[in-house]
Amino acid sequence: MNEKTSNDNGRVVRLVDVADAAGVSIATASRSLSRSPGVSGALAEKVREVALRLGYIANQHARTLAGGTSSTVGLLVHEIGDPYFSEIAGGVIDTAESMGMTVQICHTGRSPETELHHLRTFIANRVGTIIIAGSGHVDSSQQLAARHELESYVASGGRVAAIGRHHLGVDAIRPDNVAGGETIARHLVDLGHRKIAIAAGSTGLSTVADRIVGITHVLAEYGIAQDDRPIVEVEFTDSGGRLATQQILEQHPHVTAIAALNDAMAIGVLSELRARGISVPNEMSVAGFDDVAVASSLAPSLTTIRLPMSEMGRRALELAVSEPAARVRQRKTSHELVARDSTSTPRPN
Repeated sequence: MNEKTSNDNGRVVRLVDVADAAGVSIATASRSLSRSPGVSGALAEKVREVALRLGYIANQHARTLAGGTSSTVGLLVHEIGDPYFSEIAGGVIDTAESMGMTVQICHTGRSPETELHHLRTFIANRVGTIIIAGSGHVDSSQQLAARHELESYVASGGRVAAIGRHHLGVDAIRPDNVAGGETIARHLVDLGHRKIAIAAGSTGLSTVADRIVGITHVLAEYGIAQDDRPIVEVEFTDSGGRLATQQILEQHPHVTAIAALNDAMAIGVLSELRARGISVPNEMSVAGFDDVAVASSLAPSLTTIRLPMSEMGRRALELAVSEPAARVRQRKTSHELVARDSTSTPRPN
């Protein structure tokens, strides 16, 4: 593998350039720079001095992959405790087992810095395939460093796929978030709701932004004023759903329906309403997004948008290990409205 880097003058310096300047083979140059056995101390020091003079910095990712990748799949998820990611992970694990692969899972907490750290750890550990599950960031600069890491990884033979809308320049499975948002909004409007609050995670996450686009597009289409469709931005968790509900009830008391942008938040919404003695759906309708396994077992059962989460995990791994394409591939998923007991027509004033 011909590693390369750029010196201060912008000239690309390759490992072969270091080897030629030092009068050694590429293999000897590589062993000298990695301080591997088999090269005398004096010769290794000479090679390192030449590399320093030329401005060469070894590409550790390329060297690691050149040493042989493992059959391990590195799976990055935002919140392993969130059923959404658990079901995606299940799809990845089942598919990996059928391929004779194992899966290592890391949790990022939606932090770009943590995501980058885990990516580098996967690569250093010779993971052959990486799956990144969960929302990207609306601001592309948040993922620029990760994109650069993945470009080097893929160029060195690594395989990658993402689930969600990202700025990573890799193959991706794209959940139907905008259309799903439109569908849940039409459901609530068709029931007669005209004052609908949105319990949202951070709008800096592409998943949140896309679902809001779908919902607000439909509400605006029906002439529902912006003041009657407030957006409360909190954590994308059940505790965030409870906090959003508190703010909605205090600041927007005329709301008749709450659309939570994932089922974890919707569970928090239901919990807070129950604690306050507010009947669902008689006094407040609640809708979620994702259709996690527990959604049908809640009391009341949760109206939500079903995404094929396990299938998304399967398709992401299959896409990652398939023959590379000349262009980045985007594969969209379907979505389905699952109407259950948590939504109904609003009670007359």
